[in-house]
Amino acid sequence: MRLTDASVAIRPRSAWEAMDLGVLLARRHAGLLMASWALVSLPVFALLSLLLWRYPSWALLLFWLLKPAFERLPLHILSRALFGDVPTLREALRAWPRLLKPQLLASLTWRRLSMTRSFDLPVLQLEGLSGRARQQRLVVLGQRDAGGATWLTLVGVHLEGALWLGLISLLYLLLPQQLELDWNWQKLLQESSEDWLWLEHLSNLLYALVLIVWEPVYVACGFTLYLNRRTQLEAWDIELTFRRLRQRLGGVAYALLLGVALLALPPAAPVWAAEPVGSCPLPEAFDPQGPQAERLLQQKLTSQAAHDAITSLLDQPPFENRETVTRWRFGDEADKPAREADHSALEKLLKGFFNLLERWHGLKTLALILEVVLWALLASAVILLLWRYREWLSTFASRFGLPQRRTSLPPSVLFGLEVAPESLPDDIAGTAERLWDERPREALGLLYRALLSHLLHDQRLALKSSHTEGEVLTLIDQLQQHELSRFSQILTRHWQNLAYGHRLPPASLKRGLCEGWRRQFPQGLRA
Repeated sequence: MRLTDASVAIRPRSAWEAMDLGVLLARRHAGLLMASWALVSLPVFALLSLLLWRYPSWALLLFWLLKPAFERLPLHILSRALFGDVPTLREALRAWPRLLKPQLLASLTWRRLSMTRSFDLPVLQLEGLSGRARQQRLVVLGQRDAGGATWLTLVGVHLEGALWLGLISLLYLLLPQQLELDWNWQKLLQESSEDWLWLEHLSNLLYALVLIVWEPVYVACGFTLYLNRRTQLEAWDIELTFRRLRQRLGGVAYALLLGVALLALPPAAPVWAAEPVGSCPLPEAFDPQGPQAERLLQQKLTSQAAHDAITSLLDQPPFENRETVTRWRFGDEADKPAREADHSALEKLLKGFFNLLERWHGLKTLALILEVVLWALLASAVILLLWRYREWLSTFASRFGLPQRRTSLPPSVLFGLEVAPESLPDDIAGTAERLWDERPREALGLLYRALLSHLLHDQRLALKSSHTEGEVLTLIDQLQQHELSRFSQILTRHWQNLAYGHRLPPASLKRGLCEGWRRQFPQGLRA
């Protein structure tokens, strides 16, 4: 590896800037990365789908678990392309089986859910470390950029899901309109699951296509995070600077520096042995005892007297304040020094722990996440309490003069028909039978009005004047009452034929509709 051949600027970066560099690096070699990923992963996906055709979810899960094996090929391509040796597609595919050998089982099992998988992979593949050496290396590298690698994985998971759901939605939007009208998701779920296996496998294929675009970017971002951390630890930028200086100073610069060094040397001078003149003798030569010896013995104030005076002055206030305190104490206070030593050791340990937490930058992010979660839990608890006791609050709202929600009254007229219960006779089926022979339009209209009144007042359906007959049938289907839905469909179809097409219903329909009404509403409508 020659740093001077690097195709990117080698310098320390922040974690986000390093990931941005990874996106640019993946975009530069996008064709090779996407083609190699597709040629390696799609055949495996097709094989899993064929073997597990009746279990598409298991096929997708196994394909998802094999992602670390596919990620080694983009890292091999990027590690060579970074230093100008871009491999061809054939060379990359030939190298892939060799890349799978080291620690494949660990990558697919207990390391599969690692949040720093993209950041750890270069240590395994490029440095070839394993065991304790790998663990120590990861500890050193992860002291700064491990948080960025974790966020990269979190964002990647959400991005994969968003792209996958987007492609599924696009597929649904591209369906022909007639086919889309014939589809009903409830009916699809009720059908045999074997009839729709092709739809699940098609959704799985869309996920495999998403990985062709995203996974090379994910591997490239983890690789640039690894390079950025090594640049910080090993000072690659400084090494590159010195190498450039060396290239500039090559050739005649060495001879020039040698000549300048020779000219700068001083001329040799003769060495003469002579005694120093006028040298100052050391104090110990005259006073072996040093400053503590008594001097100035012929003066009134000797050095000893000055020392005693200074000492006595320092023993008096305000320099020294001695105080005698008398108090009671328990017998076990003799062990107080040992307990104080234990407390001091504990305080040092706690102080070191909190200092370590202060240096951990991810603690602020964790604290922020916990704060958001706690506030969300508090808000959810308040909303849950308000919803739980909403009836009690509505009871006492009038006492405090608070505005109450007005209950909306059901409409009395729908489609130009009176649907109020008081506008209908007590025996609807009998009245319809009497009117059928002479006035079939009024008889059929009476049955349809009674049906709408039942839906409004008994079933509490939110019918509006803007609804059509087809929308009313859709709301009836949501009640999950099959007999009512079937009766409503027959009655609505004949009512539409009579109201809009002026086609009289057959005489044989009278008994079927009236008997069907009595079976559906044996107690009649609510008064």
